[in-house]
Amino acid sequence: MAHITKVEIFMVDLAPKVRRTDAIQSFDSQQTPFVRITDADGQSGLGYSYTIGQGGSAIMALLRDDLIGKLLGREAEEIGGIWFDLKRSINALAVGAVSSLALAAIDIALWDLRCKRAGLPLWRMLGGARQSVPMYTTEGGWLHIDTDTLVADALAAQARGFSGSKVKIGKPHLAEDRVRLQAVREAVGPDYEIMVDANQCFTLSEAKRRAAMLEHLDIAWFEEPMPADDVTAHAELAAGTSVPVAVGESMYSPSQFKDYLASGAASIVQVDVARVGGITPWIKVAHMAEAFNVSVCPHFLMELHASLVCAIPNAPWLEYIPQLDSLTRAGMRMEKGRAYPSDAPGVGIDWDMDVINAVRIEDFNAEVSA
Repeated sequence: MAHITKVEIFMVDLAPKVRRTDAIQSFDSQQTPFVRITDADGQSGLGYSYTIGQGGSAIMALLRDDLIGKLLGREAEEIGGIWFDLKRSINALAVGAVSSLALAAIDIALWDLRCKRAGLPLWRMLGGARQSVPMYTTEGGWLHIDTDTLVADALAAQARGFSGSKVKIGKPHLAEDRVRLQAVREAVGPDYEIMVDANQCFTLSEAKRRAAMLEHLDIAWFEEPMPADDVTAHAELAAGTSVPVAVGESMYSPSQFKDYLASGAASIVQVDVARVGGITPWIKVAHMAEAFNVSVCPHFLMELHASLVCAIPNAPWLEYIPQLDSLTRAGMRMEKGRAYPSDAPGVGIDWDMDVINAVRIEDFNAEVSA
């Protein structure tokens, strides 16, 4: 083992690769905080998290003022202890998005460092359950996209070997959502999965109405039908529909997932490694879901989640939303609609540091060293 001697933080702002809209927001930018941790042997690990549009400056301030200084002198291998101690040190801010996203960037950097020191890729370090995973695509299903284009994208994804397509719902009237989904189902046939995502826009009564419509179209799951903090409403919805209810991208601690699983309120867990606070809590949620016989289909961050879902046995799909191509030397490996995790030591992302250094936002650079 080797203790931590230096921590650096910096941030870049990524423009979305395509226009992305849903029932409650538009994805205008991806502010991306980074943490690099170096140990006494000179090995380093790089971690990151993200925000959709706003909040990156708050994460950077929390990292700079309250977290990274506490890493100096800690044994880098003691990841669980570090995560717990850091979370306890900002207990008044937890559970919340800013604290979890800051902790995630540190935690991912520590796992990257651990894997590099061990000479192992993350997916093997955490269990090595499989060597590839099927993908479904979200990139062609945004709410502003017209029906003909939705159909064309789903057919193109099907031809490329994808297992399914996600379509955003939440149009003002149920009939509008039905027309879009019916057109896609008729085009792709019965063997191709269609997922839908409401991005928390419905009341319970409206979610029930939409779920009844979704049953007739054999929809794979109904994602974020209502505000994520309403466990009781999700449990009532799940009990009354055959469509699996998917939640998780707007949850920030393992305990929140525990409440959903114990209440029977979720059939698909969409734990996001950045929003839940890093790899350390992510793997806890994945194992907890397995104990409840529930699948894990994580939200976004496919380049990192590819390694995580291949580490566990209960992850049937990976979401395809590419975002890091401009910051990496080589993208995630994909063949015939399947994703393959990197075999290189580390978390599996081949960062292009020359590009990253060139696009850093100078106001957010900070460093501490022993």
